[in-house]
Amino acid sequence: MIAHLRGRLEATGIDHAVIDVGGVGYLVGASAKTLAAIGPIGEAATLFTEMLVAEDSIRLVGFARPDERDWFRLLTGVQGVGSRVALAILSVLEPIELAKAVGAQDKAMVARANGVGPKLAERIVRELKDKVGGVIPGSVTPVAAAMGAAQDAVSALLNLGFRPAEANAAVGAAEEELGPSAGLDALVRLALRKAAK
Repeated sequence: MIAHLRGRLEATGIDHAVIDVGGVGYLVGASAKTLAAIGPIGEAATLFTEMLVAEDSIRLVGFARPDERDWFRLLTGVQGVGSRVALAILSVLEPIELAKAVGAQDKAMVARANGVGPKLAERIVRELKDKVGGVIPGSVTPVAAAMGAAQDAVSALLNLGFRPAEANAAVGAAEEELGPSAGLDALVRLALRKAAK
């Protein structure tokens, strides 16, 4: 299992990136949001990955942040949602927006993604509500709170002058080390240490 790749971004396409790690180029499928976040070609990049093994192929899918990977796993666990549909959803919705859509049972928001019709969108929000919990007015689920902390940490690093790719990679690495329930202060402190290396 490959958990992440750290190397030089060699190329990007409509739905993939090529990361050079020690002279080996890894073709990694990715959402539009991930491709926009990983930085310019020729620069260092980190992608958190999911390996998809089928009878006739092995593919890697990459994400700018671990919470995107978590949502990809949840989405592909829904019947009728393959990797392409999951990436299409993550191309139009941030994880926090997806959490809100599921909590509010807002199938129209999920149906904005290419390849997601009303019936599939309804199945996604219905099945995932049991897995991630609903957002009750005036409160936030632990999943949404954790995602919010990561996003706030990325925002804090951006405000300090870090590039989006650096901020995402540092916060992602910090979140992977501290766990999904890490608070904002701890995430920012560890992300700053990781970014300084």
